Amino acid sequence: MATKVSKRIKAAYTKVDAVRTYPLQEALALVLQTPKVKFDETVELHFNLNLNLKASDQNIRGTVVLPHGTGKTLRVAVVCQGENVNKAKDAGADFVGSQDLIEKIDKGFLGFDCLIATPDMMKDLSKLGKVLGPRGLMPSPKAGTVTVDIERALREVKAGRVEFKNDKQGGIHLGIGKRSFSEQKLSENAQHLIEAVDHAKPSSVKGIFIKSVYLSTTMGVGVRVAI
Repeated sequence: MATKVSKRIKAAYTKVDAVRTYPLQEALALVLQTPKVKFDETVELHFNLNLNLKASDQNIRGTVVLPHGTGKTLRVAVVCQGENVNKAKDAGADFVGSQDLIEKIDKGFLGFDCLIATPDMMKDLSKLGKVLGPRGLMPSPKAGTVTVDIERALREVKAGRVEFKNDKQGGIHLGIGKRSFSEQKLSENAQHLIEAVDHAKPSSVKGIFIKSVYLSTTMGVGVRVAI
């Protein structure tokens, strides 16, 4: 049975040449000209990478601070103890605790978007790997969410630091802001993410690393971006 294509998507395809690769600014302009939906969509970048996923050293994981944030207000939880508790509260953490917060999470509490922990709490927090891991919430040194500098980590997360990592197909998919953002803000966020992914290229990867990049809104069509 043929898939029914909405009038909105048909209208979007009249603006976008599916076989053409567009400079970033032109791609952004096209994406923002396509018909809107009733909510403020996220503008997303989709990377197709040249990775050998069977090689353990070719899994990509890193962070980037988007200069204009993502447009989403993040709820941040911090697992720490001692003087770090007050530091976390003063720095704007939404939830702070030690064993009490670990137990609360163990009982099903997941009302946060990012979890930061000090190194001394990871032994106790590691038992929640099966709960936090699949949701991408387990703190990690590579992601900057296991740290002794709680205040800095909180500032960066609240300011727009996001984590990226490849999926099982060798792709990376990440929001770079909202449709309501200006083209300039979206462009600067996109450039920071593209550069961060490019710099994360494993030394064992030969030849082209980023095979393609597409730009889209949550409900829109993809526009291929020239790298």
